[in-house]
Amino acid sequence: MKVLATGATGQYAHHVVTALVARGIEVRGVVHDPAKAGEARTAGATETVQVDLADADGVAEALHGVDGVFLITPAFHPDATSMALNVVAAAVDARIEKLVYNGVYHPSLSLPNHAATRPVEEALFASDLDFTVLQPAMYVQALEATYRSALETGAVVAPWSKHSKMTYVDYRDVADVAALAFAETRLSRGTFELAAGGMVDRIEIAEMMSRVAGRTLRAENTDDVPPGPDGLATMFADYDRHGFHGGNSLALQAILRREPRSVADFIAELAH
Repeated sequence: MKVLATGATGQYAHHVVTALVARGIEVRGVVHDPAKAGEARTAGATETVQVDLADADGVAEALHGVDGVFLITPAFHPDATSMALNVVAAAVDARIEKLVYNGVYHPSLSLPNHAATRPVEEALFASDLDFTVLQPAMYVQALEATYRSALETGAVVAPWSKHSKMTYVDYRDVADVAALAFAETRLSRGTFELAAGGMVDRIEIAEMMSRVAGRTLRAENTDDVPPGPDGLATMFADYDRHGFHGGNSLALQAILRREPRSVADFIAELAH
């Protein structure tokens, strides 16, 4: 099987390329910057293609000769919905065997980046494609930058309350699920929320990081909201008020047939 993998040079989605190759699946990686094609090949892609997902003709051409598609769009991109719909429509026209869509955890939330995924899921549900929809929680990999900063400042900070309970998932586990969706049939036409299990606030995260660092790192609040695309500040404000609740790991555990990687597991790795 050959899979067209969007996000092949992405901060997180490159893990999908590696997971696919580990299961003997050939990967054509989508790159936006030809200078980064080497990154996709390092992750395991046997070939790369430069394509703008907003270009319907380009997407259709990129699908020639592949059997499946892994679809992820840039977070908060203003055209993320139309880009994803282009890929779904092209996959339908090309009679692609399998499409795996990386959406968001709790798409029913009214947050802009969550609402933007609902038309994509609807298009998949209305199609004859063999699809699998993945709805991962917050990626635990984002904590690496938080930890590196805390080592310099002594403070574990984020643009929401240190008391907000958050749900995480290790994106390597998400990548393994994506690969399983192509390699097996048991995830066909399924939609799965993926979480590591439980919820943690930043006070608990600071305690974990302190143990790894061998010194005290304090959980602190900040009024500074980093610059970013429209919708990011809205999401942070929602996290500040409500957290990011969920944390049921049953689906992820059942799919992987093992315990998911935990937040504590990931933070322990940061020592190395």
